[in-house]
Amino acid sequence: MSDNGKPTPALEARGLVKRYGHVTAMEGADFEILPGEIMAVIGDNGAGKSTLIKALSGAVIPDEGEMFLEGNRIKFSGPLDARRHGIETVYQDLSVAPALPIADNLFLGREIRMGGPLGSVFRILDKRRMLAESEEHMANLKIGIRSMKQAVETLSGGQRQGVAVARSAFARSLVILDEPTAALGVRESGMVLNLIREVRDRGLPVILISHNMPAVFEIADRIHIHRLGRRVAVVTPKSHTMPEVVAIMTGAMAA
Repeated sequence: MSDNGKPTPALEARGLVKRYGHVTAMEGADFEILPGEIMAVIGDNGAGKSTLIKALSGAVIPDEGEMFLEGNRIKFSGPLDARRHGIETVYQDLSVAPALPIADNLFLGREIRMGGPLGSVFRILDKRRMLAESEEHMANLKIGIRSMKQAVETLSGGQRQGVAVARSAFARSLVILDEPTAALGVRESGMVLNLIREVRDRGLPVILISHNMPAVFEIADRIHIHRLGRRVAVVTPKSHTMPEVVAIMTGAMAA
């Protein structure tokens, strides 16, 4: 809890500025997500939301402003630094290794090595343990894929997205999802949205970047509206209708 009795944000940004020459992509951008919530981030093309998300995930270093992770001031040096602090990001291109099995994909960058000299000296991976933990992890998230030895390239689009989201669920602090339902059909989009709920229900806050307004209104607790490089409003699906949110996003209606 913060001093004013409100929950301490899982991640907070204040006054972020990012310039690329004469172009200002972020102009005093603010953001906050509370523990255990799904925060949707929406904005028209060129609104600066991608730059905001890259700043929150360590891929962009802001020129000005400050960020706080669970109340502690933080400055990421890059995406790996953000990951070390418990933030996992799934970009629209998924960044999975199609030829590798599901279990290997889940543990990319966090491989488990054998105990003793086999792991420390010969750096042999503990394939059996990773397979067992993959099966348990996918079962906990209620993802119905039969074999963790199956290559990702053999999966449907929705299942591949499921693997990418499941990998992000190893996060300790926050999950960021960039357009997770893009190019998916209705059934597979529903599967991914259910998976996002499972991640949230495990206690992880989720930032959802999406142009899919029905999905945003179905799943988001709050909606961050971004325009002209900054936050213009934070609303909820209960406080505003979809046309109102779109109007605020485009500037046709005041926040």
